[in-house]
Amino acid sequence: MDEPKSLRCSKARAQRLAAIDACHVAPLTDFVRALRTQMGAEYGIPYFDPLDGGTRADCLFLLEAPGAKAVASEFISRDNPDETAKNVVLLSKEAGIDRRRTVLWNVVPWYIGSGKKIRPANSRDLGAAAPSLIELAALLPALHTIVLLGKKAATASRPIAQLLPAVQVFSAPHPSPLFVNRRPENRAILLQCFQQVADQLPMWSDGA
Repeated sequence: MDEPKSLRCSKARAQRLAAIDACHVAPLTDFVRALRTQMGAEYGIPYFDPLDGGTRADCLFLLEAPGAKAVASEFISRDNPDETAKNVVLLSKEAGIDRRRTVLWNVVPWYIGSGKKIRPANSRDLGAAAPSLIELAALLPALHTIVLLGKKAATASRPIAQLLPAVQVFSAPHPSPLFVNRRPENRAILLQCFQQVADQLPMWSDGA
């Protein structure tokens, strides 16, 4: 089930939901449940993918906000049935970043669209979401690297640097098809960013 767009399959979604209380991801699941209670069910906050590293992760990828496909699958996942998620899968594999050492999240963790179209995050969204990002960082004791994907995510670079001065922070373009397909060289730009992230991550083994 670890394939691009595999969460379009109801069986795959059911298997992921059955695993959200596994030891490595349970604190993150509790974090999401608390956010859902605080914000309300209408905000559509997805879970972390249990196939990723959970609290063992040393690399956090941050995008802007969950899209409709993430709300439908109930996961922030590289396996969601959309082209942005697929690009994350392929770029990570090509750069040699094992998903088991990563988690994916958003600087605004709730859905900010209308159901038909997502709108860009604004300063009010980012300000309201900032405390949850601080809470998340406390749940990732092995955190070494944060990768900010897109201009909106990059707005978090300064507060992250102040909050987590020992963490390496990278900014890269958003891996959406709007960027990747705009010019032939854009994918190479993203891949180079992912490779730079891979090159500075600490040594890691399957048993880590």
